[in-house]
Amino acid sequence: MIYFDNSATTKVYDEVLEEIVDAMKNNFANSSSLHRLGYETEQRVIKAKKYIANIINGKEDEIYFTSGGTESNNIAIFGVCDAYKKYGNKIITTKIEHPSVLKCFNELEKRGFEVCYLDVDTKGYINIEELTNQVNDNTILVSVMYVNNEIGTIQNIDEIGKKIKEKNKNTIFHTDAVQAFGKLKINVKNIDLMSVSGHKIHAQKGIGFLYVKNGIRLNNIIFGAGQQKGLRSGTINNEGIIGLYKASEIAYKNLDENFNKVYNIRKEIISLKDKIENMSINGDEEKGIPYILSLSFKDVKGEVLLHALEDKNIFVSTGSACGSKGKKDLSTIHYVNEENVGSTIRVSFSSDNTIEQAKEFNKAILEIVPMLRIYKKR
Repeated sequence: MIYFDNSATTKVYDEVLEEIVDAMKNNFANSSSLHRLGYETEQRVIKAKKYIANIINGKEDEIYFTSGGTESNNIAIFGVCDAYKKYGNKIITTKIEHPSVLKCFNELEKRGFEVCYLDVDTKGYINIEELTNQVNDNTILVSVMYVNNEIGTIQNIDEIGKKIKEKNKNTIFHTDAVQAFGKLKINVKNIDLMSVSGHKIHAQKGIGFLYVKNGIRLNNIIFGAGQQKGLRSGTINNEGIIGLYKASEIAYKNLDENFNKVYNIRKEIISLKDKIENMSINGDEEKGIPYILSLSFKDVKGEVLLHALEDKNIFVSTGSACGSKGKKDLSTIHYVNEENVGSTIRVSFSSDNTIEQAKEFNKAILEIVPMLRIYKKR
C-alpha cells in the first residue's frame, strides 16, 4: 500500500501508540482529582504543555488543549469577536482558509460583522500590502492560514504579524497552523492565536491545542466545570495530550531530516512533468511546503484518477477531506487554472513515505493518465 493522503490524516506512530496505551493503563485518573493518581496524571499533562510551549517559543500557561483544529479555530475566532466586539466590527481572512475558519467568518458576517475576504495570487499567496491596507482602527481580528492544506503555500506569517501590529497594535492575529506544526520551525513572537491538530503529525484524532498569547482575552464558547482556566471546560484528555506530546517530540527531533526526505519525494514526483504532457503543479513549485503537492492533468477527471490509483493500492485525494464529501474541490479556489478545474489530485506525504513509493506512483500515473485521456476522446 502507498498512502499519499497524509494531509487528510496520518497513521499513529508506534511510539505514540505505546505512550497512549501506557497512559490509559497507568494515568487514567482525572488530572483534576486531588489524590496522588490525579497528581501523577496532571504532571504528565504539564510536561506535555511545557514541551509544546517551548518548541514554539511560547509559555506553558499559553497552551490550551482542544479536540483539534476545528475546535481551536472556533474558540479563537468566536472567542475574540465576542470579547472585543465593543472595540470594533471588522474582521479579515482569506478566501482559501480551511472550512473551520471560513464558516466561522460566514456566520459572523450574518451576525453583523464587517468581513473582508482577501484574494490570493496564482501561487496561493496573499498580498501583504493589500492586507495592511484593509486593517483600520475598527479591525479586531485577522486570520491567515500558515500553510494551505490544498496546495502547500507557506504564508509569511512573521511578516504578516508585524505589519498588522504596525497598522493597529490592538488587532489580534490568528493563524491556522494545522499543516505547519511539526513540519516547520514556528516562533509565535508575532502570533496572538494559533490552532494545531494532532492527527496531522502522527498523533491520534481528537486532540489538538490552541496557543493564546498572554494578555489576549477570549470569551469561552464552552461552559462547564472551568478546566483550563475556564476557556475550554471538560475533563482533560490525558491520553490524547500525552500522545500529542510524543508525536510532537518525534516530529521536532527529526524536523530537518523529515523535511529533506519528503522534499526529495516531492521532487521525484514533480519530475513527471518531463514525461507526461499537460500536467500542471498548483501553488509554488519551488517554495511550497514539500509535504503537499497539488497536480492537475488536463482532460482527466480528478475523482476518476483517484479511483484508478486506488485500484493499484495507491491512495491520494482530490483536495481537503473536510470538504470533499460536500463536493468542495479546487474548482472553488482561484489558484487553479480554469482549464484544470476538476482535473486535480492532492498528493501529500509524511516521514513514512519513500522515494521508491514515489517512483511507483509515477509509474502508475504514466500508465493511467494516457489511458483515461483516450477514453475521454471516444
